Amino acid sequence: MSKTQGINSGRRQLLKGGMVMAAGLGASIALPTSASCDSAPINFDEIVDVLVVGSGFAGMSAALQAREAGVSVMVIDKMPVFGGNSTINGGAMAVAGSPLQKQAGIEDSVDAMVADMLRAGRGMNDVEMLKLVCNGTAESCQWLIDYGVNWKPFVQHFGGHSVQRVLQTVESSGAGIIRPLIKAARDKGVIMKNQTKLEGFVQDETGRVIGVEVREGFYFPNERTGKISRIGARRGVIMATGGFGRDIEYRMMQLPELNSDLDSTNHAGATSEALKQMMLIGANPIHLDQIQLGPWASPDEKGFGTASQFNTIATYPHGIVVDVRTGERFFNELADRKARADAIMTRRDDKGQPVYPIGFTNAAGASKAQTLDWGLKYKVISKAETLDELATIYGMPAKALKAQVARWNEAVKTGIDKEFDRPMQEAIVLDKGPWYAVRMWPKVHYCMGGVKVNTQSEVLHLVRNKAIPGLYAAGEATGGIHGASRLGACAVAEGVVTGRNAGRNCAAASAVTLKQA
Repeated sequence: MSKTQGINSGRRQLLKGGMVMAAGLGASIALPTSASCDSAPINFDEIVDVLVVGSGFAGMSAALQAREAGVSVMVIDKMPVFGGNSTINGGAMAVAGSPLQKQAGIEDSVDAMVADMLRAGRGMNDVEMLKLVCNGTAESCQWLIDYGVNWKPFVQHFGGHSVQRVLQTVESSGAGIIRPLIKAARDKGVIMKNQTKLEGFVQDETGRVIGVEVREGFYFPNERTGKISRIGARRGVIMATGGFGRDIEYRMMQLPELNSDLDSTNHAGATSEALKQMMLIGANPIHLDQIQLGPWASPDEKGFGTASQFNTIATYPHGIVVDVRTGERFFNELADRKARADAIMTRRDDKGQPVYPIGFTNAAGASKAQTLDWGLKYKVISKAETLDELATIYGMPAKALKAQVARWNEAVKTGIDKEFDRPMQEAIVLDKGPWYAVRMWPKVHYCMGGVKVNTQSEVLHLVRNKAIPGLYAAGEATGGIHGASRLGACAVAEGVVTGRNAGRNCAAASAVTLKQA
């Protein structure tokens, strides 16, 4: 067969989903062969039943769930440290029907959580996957507890949720989930390999994914480092590779305004190459232009920082946010993330430059904010004894600021926010200092888009709209669940529930016979 014939055959086979190898930049590309051509058996350097790519909430949940089924499992991650964005996540999980809700007398339901997420997603959500996630939160919460995750003894109210349903690790960090899961995985015999970067998928002549090509000993971000090897997966490959929030070039292809002027809360490895490799073998990408900005971030620190947790725990539920030019509120502090980020981004001067709003509360409102001391130490958070002092620190009109606080206090007493119709379950009267405040500006935080999957977590083909055999995906690597905007604390819910779903289904898939070199 000539080279040209091979290329033409490859185009036809791509539409059929029948590639033998789709390799990334720097790796050799094995052109697809037609069914009539003889092909040499593919040799692998290592073989397992289930291969998981990525070690965050979705990846570790998938690995453990698959291992519980009795199959051999390997987790690979391109970075030197396991956990990815999940480790630096705030560790908050939305759970419908948790024991803590019942103890607090909070009425909630799966249907209510689905409705809240549909509202935030502007109706763009994949409803079946959304129901799968919400239905699985309570059971998965207990599953995490069984593996050693410890939750704070109270329920929180995050923006966009109609009731308090958010649990948070005692560490106020996703590390409080990732560390127990990694320990459990290792104890159960899951093979963990870091600095191992996906280069492409290996498929058999029918189009089934039977393994991957990787660079072992990879040093991010040097794309040419590491040694090429192949890992076989008898039952399937689970992609739990997260989003692409730190890939400025690729995110600008989706939304040009998300340029380098906008910081990101993501770790450096949150890039797009794994998504592109799935697309190369026909995966259907959806909602890639739906990229969330975190409305609780501060311009006075890099990345996720201390302000994000402070604003989530203190400012938004127990305080208010004001425009420094007027001293007045300008949005509902407990709206969904998109509504809040969009509102904050409108605060600009006549030259289009940001005019950073101020979020603040008092000592009572900040009593559970674990990052308060760090924020004060690094001057991200300011302390003022009086509202006049607070106004002076940030150049706000003191008279207008005090009038706004008075209006807010009246709203708390009546239980009705006439200005912006904010939910008032967690609202407190702001009648005395000291006051704690932070400048606010959104950062790129989460990709709602990714590859489309079905309720078995199988990746669907762009043309055929049927599962690509042997390929599964979970967590932020997938798209559609959140629609236009993800509610806070639903990333952990999605990652754990869909990860377990992928692990369960991949482990139950029929195994193929593979040959080791």
